[in-house]
Amino acid sequence: MQAPAAPRRRGFTLIELLVVLAIIALLGAIAMPRYFGSLQQARDQALQENLRVLRISLDRYRGDKGRFPPELQELVSAKYLRAVPLDPITESSATWVLVPGEGDDSGVADVRSGAPGSGRDGRAYSEY
Repeated sequence: MQAPAAPRRRGFTLIELLVVLAIIALLGAIAMPRYFGSLQQARDQALQENLRVLRISLDRYRGDKGRFPPELQELVSAKYLRAVPLDPITESSATWVLVPGEGDDSGVADVRSGAPGSGRDGRAYSEY
């Protein structure tokens, strides 16, 4: 009589698991730099958009009232904005650098980012 065949074990070998982990690590190493680069690009674009909205609101306020607002919060009080937008680089609305107007109109004529460093295009954040 023949001895019964030993049951086969099902599962993955250690080599197979290591190969799969190596492939996952390789794909992650390729994808991560692109992911972080796209995050930085999105922050730069959000900064440019927030500055555009602030500058348009400042111009509309001046067109309606004949003067620039004394502070950014005045744009919210006068319903030109719902809230002062965040600087996406510093993640704060308190880091905007306020540029005063010329002559008699000493209110806020322009806004710049107070974030240190530069964007992906090489320009300093304060130059946007």
